[in-house]
Amino acid sequence: MNNEKITLISYRLSQSKESMKEAETLLVGGMSFRSVMNRLYYSMFYVVLALLSLKGLSSSKHFGIISLFDKEFIKTGIFEKELSKALHRAFELRQIGDYLEQKDITQEDIDEIKPAAQNFVDKYEKYIVKNI
Repeated sequence: MNNEKITLISYRLSQSKESMKEAETLLVGGMSFRSVMNRLYYSMFYVVLALLSLKGLSSSKHFGIISLFDKEFIKTGIFEKELSKALHRAFELRQIGDYLEQKDITQEDIDEIKPAAQNFVDKYEKYIVKNI
C-alpha cells in the first residue's frame, strides 16, 4: 500500500475519532440532540471512508458510500449485518435531524446510536489498522 493511501486512511480515522469526541462534548454540554446525532453519524461515516480507501473505492454521495460499504464488506461476509444496520439507522436519524423541520432527535435516539457508533468505530478501526 502506498504512502498516499495510508495518509488518507489515517486522516479518515482521525476525523472519526474527532467526530466521536465532538459528539460526547456536545452531549455533556447539553447541546442539541440533532448536533450530537450528526457527529455520531460522521464518526461512523469517516470509518467507512477509510475502509473503502483500503480497496481504492469512493463515491460522491453518502448513500453511494453506504451502498459500497454494504456491497464490499457486508454482502461478502467480512462483517456482520448488525453493524450495517447501525450505520443505516444513524444515517436515517442524521437525515431527520438535518433536513426535516417537524421531527426532533430524542434522547432515546442518542441512547440507541451512541453505543452502536462506538462499537462500529472500534471494530472497524481495528480491522483497518490490521489491514494497512
